[in-house]
Amino acid sequence: MKKIEKIIKNTTEENQHKVNWTKAWSTKYPILKTYQKEVDIPRYAKEIRNMLNDLQKNYNYNELDAMLVLKDILAHEYLDKK
Repeated sequence: MKKIEKIIKNTTEENQHKVNWTKAWSTKYPILKTYQKEVDIPRYAKEIRNMLNDLQKNYNYNELDAMLVLKDILAHEYLDKK
C-alpha cells in the first residue's frame, strides 16, 4: 500500500490527464469497454451534473472538490452495500 500511496502522491495533474483511465481500468473491469454502447449516458450524466452543481452551490466546492466528494460518496455507498 505504501508504494501505491507514494505513486499517487507523486503523480502530477499533467500526467493524470495523459492517461486513458477507462482503457487502463478496462483490462481489469471489461464492462468499461462496453457500457458506452448499452447505457443511456446522457441520462446519468445529467443527474451527476446536477449533484456536482449542488455540491458546488451548497458547500462552495470547486469543480474538482465536488467531483472528488461525489466519487467518494459513491464508493462508500457501493462498499457499504457489499
